[in-house]
Amino acid sequence: MYAVVRTGGKQYKVSPDDVIVVERIAGDAGSTVQLDDILMVSDGSKTTVGTPTVAGAKVAAQVVDQARGEKIVVLKFRPRTRSFRRTKGHRQEITVLRVTEISAPGMTTAKAEAKPKRARSEEHTSELQSRLHLVCR
Repeated sequence: MYAVVRTGGKQYKVSPDDVIVVERIAGDAGSTVQLDDILMVSDGSKTTVGTPTVAGAKVAAQVVDQARGEKIVVLKFRPRTRSFRRTKGHRQEITVLRVTEISAPGMTTAKAEAKPKRARSEEHTSELQSRLHLVCR
């Protein structure tokens, strides 16, 4: 199942467990946000296209991180004006989201599969403890 979501003036095609980088959305890392501006939803056999949005469709996502994007350098230069050079930088505020659930009326809800936590063996744990002991001496 996938959906086309509009946020920050851009459109993203998302599926459960996808990680997307969008413009700043309010929320702390670990919190859940609802994206309500859904343009299209498909579950493989049935596709619903909104006019302009699909009524009742929602995408739930977990905020992974709030960060700043890469720096963009803006340079102004006028060749005929003597020594006119201006440099300015910009870093966009971004939010990293992990899509957890897609739901729409008349379709089955698609959820991200829960990943089991890796169980560490006793040998692995004792090896880590011995390395830590050597480092702390």
